[in-house]
Amino acid sequence: MHNKRMQIQLNGQPRDLPAGSSISALLERENLAQRRVAVEVNGEIVPRGQHATHALNDADKVEIVHALGGG
Repeated sequence: MHNKRMQIQLNGQPRDLPAGSSISALLERENLAQRRVAVEVNGEIVPRGQHATHALNDADKVEIVHALGGG
């Protein structure tokens, strides 16, 4: 097993993660897995259905925005 790590920016703050972590893994780590959030990676929105399969890369810039209810 490799213990490779990567550094990303999460909402402007550095985060150290296992290399190849998915968005879903990041959300779980940040205790946001059950929340309604929008996730943007390097300026591109990643649809919720792709969170489990979208692997993050070293130096990615990730923005997590909480969805607000209403209507």
